[in-house]
Amino acid sequence: MPASMSSRIFMVVAALVPAAVFCQPPAVLNNTGEPMRVSYACAEEELQAAGLLCTEDEPCAIYLELNSIGTAGKKLFLAGDLHATSGTLASIMLATDDGGATWKEPTPRIRSAALEQVQFHDLEHGWAAGETQYPLPRDPFFLVSTDGGQSWRHRAVNEEGGPGSIQRFWFDSPQHGELLVDAGKTAVSGRYLLYESETGGESWMIRSTTGEMPKLKSAPAVLDNSDFRITPSNDAIRIERRLGEKWEPLASFLIEVASCKLKAPQLKEPPPEADVSEKELEPPKDYVDELQIGGPANKPPAKKPAPK
Repeated sequence: MPASMSSRIFMVVAALVPAAVFCQPPAVLNNTGEPMRVSYACAEEELQAAGLLCTEDEPCAIYLELNSIGTAGKKLFLAGDLHATSGTLASIMLATDDGGATWKEPTPRIRSAALEQVQFHDLEHGWAAGETQYPLPRDPFFLVSTDGGQSWRHRAVNEEGGPGSIQRFWFDSPQHGELLVDAGKTAVSGRYLLYESETGGESWMIRSTTGEMPKLKSAPAVLDNSDFRITPSNDAIRIERRLGEKWEPLASFLIEVASCKLKAPQLKEPPPEADVSEKELEPPKDYVDELQIGGPANKPPAKKPAPK
């Protein structure tokens, strides 16, 4: 894709995600056979938004997590997040259309969010679901594509937001999909919320609430892609492709992508103390009089001297 077209797509998506997108997708990653490193800039604003204090003495390790694989023809999409030990920093999507030789991020990262699942119904219609995860799971959303993953639109499940994390979703046609949200044990109407979309994920309608996890009517028992799998190791995440009875490596990504060390703010020297006398520090007499209750005009009359 030309750079100008990529920039226009970024601007369209960013306009649809107010105050959520925090950086433009970086350059293409080239697969040389060694684990690739996803870039992270250690921006102070993003780290503080996740409650992290990263110093020279105690740096913050930043990790990549990949949760789901989706395919559209020869295109492969990975959904996940970047996080520290104590907070999620941003969602991330990685995509390849050349068999894993090069990878790019087709949609901007969303601050404090994670992508949990990605599905393509056909070569054009795709969805990636996630939620804001810091400080608690809330505001579930979808990224919707109708052009084979070239561009993505951000759509909230509920415009009013609220607590909840997406457990499963499934589209059995380009227009119809079901969604299960876990609103937490303390949800008043019931922990599990079942939604349905007739608009291809552009909007969602709640169908039921229950304390027991329901099943999605049209979803298969297993949602994972059977021809690809994600295999974490000690220091890298491997993407593998099935070849008959065997699995072959397609690509790998380093789990630790950055070690963030923010410099302490420079403290300015306090101004020198002025050499003033005690008399100069005393407030003016008129000012002291005005502070008295009632002001000078309401002072009690002075006592007359006692008669001799």
